[in-house]
Amino acid sequence: MRAFIFPGQGSQSVGMGRALAEASPCAREVFGEVDETLGQHLFRLMAEGPADELTLTENAQPAIMANAIATLRVLQKDGGVSLADKVDFVAGHSLGEYSALCAAAAFDLGTTARLLKHRGRAMQAAVPVGEGAMAALLGADIDTARAIAGAAVDSILAEGGEERVCTVANDNDPTQVVISGHRDAVERALQLAKEMGARRAVLLPVSAPFHCPLMQPAADAMEEALADASIGAPLVPVFANVDAVAIADPGQIRAALVRQVTGVVRWRESVLAMQEAGVTQVVEFGGKVLSPMVKRIAPDLDAISVVTMDDLEALAAKL
Repeated sequence: MRAFIFPGQGSQSVGMGRALAEASPCAREVFGEVDETLGQHLFRLMAEGPADELTLTENAQPAIMANAIATLRVLQKDGGVSLADKVDFVAGHSLGEYSALCAAAAFDLGTTARLLKHRGRAMQAAVPVGEGAMAALLGADIDTARAIAGAAVDSILAEGGEERVCTVANDNDPTQVVISGHRDAVERALQLAKEMGARRAVLLPVSAPFHCPLMQPAADAMEEALADASIGAPLVPVFANVDAVAIADPGQIRAALVRQVTGVVRWRESVLAMQEAGVTQVVEFGGKVLSPMVKRIAPDLDAISVVTMDDLEALAAKL
């Protein structure tokens, strides 16, 4: 059994998609449709930068999706590969869940682009710049990360400070957990991390504290946007980040995407659940971020990344 997976924010880079677009009319169609839908030259930004503008959440989210879907469409149209025939599940990390749903035809491409643009803006607007932060705890499992986050909040309260948010945001793999919340609480967690069992703690270069309760305004905005969006039954089930289970009902998908904004990205559990369901091969489209995580979670799984035309041709030959 096989799963196709799709990366999240942080996988963007200037030049993404350019070689693919030069090589394939199919890829150019995807980038052109996204540009037209959003009314901006997103592909030019992807191909040429500047990096600081591409990294803006409202640009990075649809750009990462467009690159991943373009890669997949080349495999499907140029390589003659049918997702419904060759794939049993799809999944994505955070915004990658939207890419996964687009891949499985639950969303059309234009709807996916519009939702991610809206999601990016809503997440950025939910917390004033500078008030939130995220940090990666390396060499820490989820129990250690929860303890560190809790200790940070408790220590601030013990000093007479205000109630703060600091919680697990992404359970990526057994050696990497991301925390999110108020900046002062996250910075306190960084100070406590090493003595509490983390090998290293790193503040992440993000503009907002994603996947924590501070994102509730963004969740409310996405609930409204998703209520108006057309969601079809996916060709194959999607593993939802927030529950780490496979779902296919459009109502369940809509609810999971709303809860995902403030909820934990349960990626480690999702990969284990895929393996439990019988998946033996995982293919990441448009990035090289998730496949190494998959190998750390489940070493027995065959995990590959597909980014270039050479990658696509090799995969098509195998499929």
